Amino acid sequence: MHNAIELNHYLLYPAGRQAAGRRYEDIMQKSTIWGVALIASAGLIFLLTSVNSFDVEVATDDPIVLPEVPEAVMEETSDEQQETSDKKQGISDDIEAQKPLENPPAVIKAVYVTSWSASSRSKMDYIIDLINTTELNAVVIDIKDFSGLVLYDVDVPKVDEYNAKEIRIIRPNTLIKQLHDNGIYVIARQTVFQDPVLALARPDLAVKNSATGGAWKDRKGLSWVDPASQDVWDYNIAIAQDAANRGFDEINFDYIRFPSDGDLSVISYPFFDTSTELKTVAMAEFFKYLNGNLNDVKTSADLFGLSTVNYDGLGIGQVIEDAYKYFDYVSPMVYPSHYANGFQGYQNPALYPYEVVNYSMETAVARLDTLRNATGNGPVVYGELRPWLQDFDLGADYTADMVRAQIRATNDADPTLGWMLWDPRNDYTLGALDSN
Repeated sequence: MHNAIELNHYLLYPAGRQAAGRRYEDIMQKSTIWGVALIASAGLIFLLTSVNSFDVEVATDDPIVLPEVPEAVMEETSDEQQETSDKKQGISDDIEAQKPLENPPAVIKAVYVTSWSASSRSKMDYIIDLINTTELNAVVIDIKDFSGLVLYDVDVPKVDEYNAKEIRIIRPNTLIKQLHDNGIYVIARQTVFQDPVLALARPDLAVKNSATGGAWKDRKGLSWVDPASQDVWDYNIAIAQDAANRGFDEINFDYIRFPSDGDLSVISYPFFDTSTELKTVAMAEFFKYLNGNLNDVKTSADLFGLSTVNYDGLGIGQVIEDAYKYFDYVSPMVYPSHYANGFQGYQNPALYPYEVVNYSMETAVARLDTLRNATGNGPVVYGELRPWLQDFDLGADYTADMVRAQIRATNDADPTLGWMLWDPRNDYTLGALDSN
């Protein structure tokens, strides 16, 4: 759950829509699951887009940061569409599945990479060069995004049955080998409960609008599936297992929560009973089930940044202690721009990157230490913290010093934590990074 509503670049760019072929138009004709208008002017993008935000009344995803794809990447991606067509016809020269990285870094320092960037030779050359010349040592690559589409040729029959595949990453095994050959740790990012494609294919699993009887949609017009459905759990586990079998070193789960925005007064769940069940309990059960069925796979959980300092689940079911118990890594999204004005007395928290991140991470570390020191039943080993940090302009123009301040704040909380940078454009601030 990145809690970033990464509205696909083909929603905004004609070239991207053409590159994606008829897949996008078919979905748009069949349903309104995207629930967003095409924007005629690129100047309006940031009125609709940003990453997740934490409002006072509910932890929400507004504003939203678009994973915008530079034109050069889009042109190269378009040039590779014939390869995508060949892949769909079964013509593939991908290599064999890879083994996990033999000597993974002790402290992960990663950057986020969209599926579009992962499909671009020039963009991946840039990412690999950036990692080889700086302290970075890992990537987080989308394999299933906000749309519910799986973004490579995954070998999961239900993905084909649900028409949930759009092949952007043509040769995932080859990509993993290229990254491993450079000593780079490769993380697959997979969204879970925000899934318009699965909600369309399996309406029995979809969160419903009690007023209309149709699929409920959040304020971005995107539909969800029931977080308490074991069918949904099993579907996502199968995708994650396929990615792990190919050599991804870790699976990073995003949108592992209940909906946070939209008209929650008319929301209805086919499985979760709001009158007798707690969202925190349902989410903890999912975490436990995921861990039990992927026990040989390294996993990480993306949580709202406020989960570091909040104890009641934020209305979405996320309690950080529950994640500590069942994931190898717990990744709160402590973007300063996503804390409400007035948080810890800061009128604009985005202007205080060190203070916001350090307070959040020190609190999260203390809670993990308390859990480790407690007696009683529970796992012997708890997960490690590894936050997402902000490398994009929102709430303030983020300079190299501001990005570095977040890294310093994380290190000051605990130098063993590691961190991951989020920039929807995948253009990272070189001046914020130590050289290799």
